[in-house]
Amino acid sequence: MDDLASEGVTLANSYMQPVCSPSRSAILTGYYPFRIGMQEGPLSGLQPSGLPASLNLLSTKLKELGYNTEMVGKWHLGYCDWKYTPTYRGFDNFFGFYLGGQDYYTHESDEGGFDFRSNKDVDVETNTTYNTQLFTERAVKIIAEHDQVNPLFLYLTYNAAHTPLQVPDEYLDLYSGAGGTVNRRKFAAMVSAMDAGIGDIKDALTTYGMDDDTLIFFTSDNGGGLKGTVGGNNYPLRGGKGTLWEGGTKVPAFVWGEALETKGYKSEAMIHAVDWFPTIISAAGGTTDSGIDGVDQWATISKNEASKRTEFVYNIDETDSNNAAIRVGDYKLILGDPGNDKWQVDPLDSSAVEITGDSVDDVMLFNINDDPSETEDLSETEPRRIPRMRATLQNYKTALADPISRSRDTSGDPDNFGGVVTPGWCTADESFTPADYTSS
Repeated sequence: MDDLASEGVTLANSYMQPVCSPSRSAILTGYYPFRIGMQEGPLSGLQPSGLPASLNLLSTKLKELGYNTEMVGKWHLGYCDWKYTPTYRGFDNFFGFYLGGQDYYTHESDEGGFDFRSNKDVDVETNTTYNTQLFTERAVKIIAEHDQVNPLFLYLTYNAAHTPLQVPDEYLDLYSGAGGTVNRRKFAAMVSAMDAGIGDIKDALTTYGMDDDTLIFFTSDNGGGLKGTVGGNNYPLRGGKGTLWEGGTKVPAFVWGEALETKGYKSEAMIHAVDWFPTIISAAGGTTDSGIDGVDQWATISKNEASKRTEFVYNIDETDSNNAAIRVGDYKLILGDPGNDKWQVDPLDSSAVEITGDSVDDVMLFNINDDPSETEDLSETEPRRIPRMRATLQNYKTALADPISRSRDTSGDPDNFGGVVTPGWCTADESFTPADYTSS
């Protein structure tokens, strides 16, 4: 990954949502999650809902442009109705799992039930094989067998380094002499296993003569988790996964490929998850419909031009976390409790002590350019900025959608389907339409 990033464009100010399902919805639709009911958090196994089936995804748009579309890895955007699943959302083929986390070898969901599919079929032959290896091998196979008459879109979503922290010994042994905690070493080893897989995929692109015509877009879907024994560390940023702090939302990202007119540099341009949809469509030669939140950043990335955005919304959640945050220029306004506010210090120092911030206020203001670690709340020293930023955030709230159902429906219990995570027990929402913003 380091080689690809250094040869391409490293995105130093790239943002995602605080957790996985909202980030994936933003990437694939170009809409802020709060506009499409995805603002509350990750989808659960018995949740009778999903990413609204009425929305066209990136995969659908690329199919319209003539692409073969393949998905490999973690879906996590709903499965209770088949219409929520990948092969009904613009993907020709799907190889992976529906829910958020699972055992990397047995493929048992962390919520119960076997969860692995090849298209619509349960794929028990994958049992005992490490997920990262499975996904790499399938990606290489897709590249090897691809008919290059048509272009290819491969949406590869490794679940590494999501919990549980499991990794083959050959990668864990790489960190046998490293400092830090056992869980941190496991986390690093899982990333190394993924890194090796990405190397194999890059080699396959070269072997089959596709590397000169390929663009690789890489991003994490949220910051590292800090709770319990998950191994994450976002040093020197504050907070982690599930929070509105920079540590939960600012993520590693890069773009690689010969189509980049300027490469080998680090871009400081502001880029948000919703921008991936129109940016990828633009790079593929298409255009996107008006009304989405994402902006086309292809020239920003490929030519080192200025960012096409000056602001973005971290999230608006008025029913679950009851918080919101917005970035305008260098300034970030947080309303409500953004979540776990710890800084974790040196990730390789097992004796390092977590530092907890001062008591969190209902209104906080930070200059992210000057203070990326969010150590100095400016709400009392620069209060004049707050009303304008509140007003901007309020305008975004005019398009706030009701969140999708968070209820639990036991009719979806895998025990009702022979111990397998299975669609077919709810009715997909095919009528939803995102609301327009109404300026006040």
